[in-house]
Amino acid sequence: MSCKYKLGIALSGGGVKGFAHAGALKAMEEYGLVPEVISGTSAGAIVGSMYAAGLSPETIKGLFKERYINNFIEFTLPKSGLFGTADFIKFLESSIPVKTFEELKIPLNVVATDFDHGKSVVFNSGELSKRVMASACVPIFFKPIEIEGVRYVDGGLFMNFPVSVIRKDCEKVIGINVSPLLTDKYSTSIIGVAERTYHFVFRANTIVEKKLCDTLVEVEEAMQFKAFDLAKVDTIYDLGYQAMKSALERQKVKLQ
Repeated sequence: MSCKYKLGIALSGGGVKGFAHAGALKAMEEYGLVPEVISGTSAGAIVGSMYAAGLSPETIKGLFKERYINNFIEFTLPKSGLFGTADFIKFLESSIPVKTFEELKIPLNVVATDFDHGKSVVFNSGELSKRVMASACVPIFFKPIEIEGVRYVDGGLFMNFPVSVIRKDCEKVIGINVSPLLTDKYSTSIIGVAERTYHFVFRANTIVEKKLCDTLVEVEEAMQFKAFDLAKVDTIYDLGYQAMKSALERQKVKLQ
């Protein structure tokens, strides 16, 4: 029985480390590898949605370069989240040249968490930007996103590396994991403790997913950067590029 797609890619969550995804996509293009379907969680959903809409890896990097995190989010009085999401949704709407999943050039699956019912969900139809934001809406940091009466938060709570979402439909899956390791050092600030706590959760639910990849690319060097450090966009992009290039040279990935 033939699969629906020859090649799919799964993009993990990882905050600003997600720019490694854009670099990895650039390396894939140089090898003539263009995914026919994409799955993404959190930062992976953001980069994946932009790429699926037709933006080049370099353009994606440029959208974030020389910006600060407060260009995208607004501080709120702590009630259901430290930061609001309206500004980032507006940024997505103005940056992505389509409004719905159905208009994308490459089929996209975005993983979020149904916070009301405690389960993982996959979005692949309807309004795009709000669902992408829901996938990246880390609890405590951000107020949950309400869609059709249900509140959603970061997809990484149950599936930070969404390989299984597309596995059965693809002959080959390349998985890019930008949150592979726990750093030895960490901040004891509220933000630092929260980041480390979520990283434990994300790392735990990634173990099984990693085994489903035909080619697994882990950008270990990216773990030195903080979740919201936009000043390192160029460096992280290059790390993703080099990691993918090395993996493709080593494994000699070929599409039949």
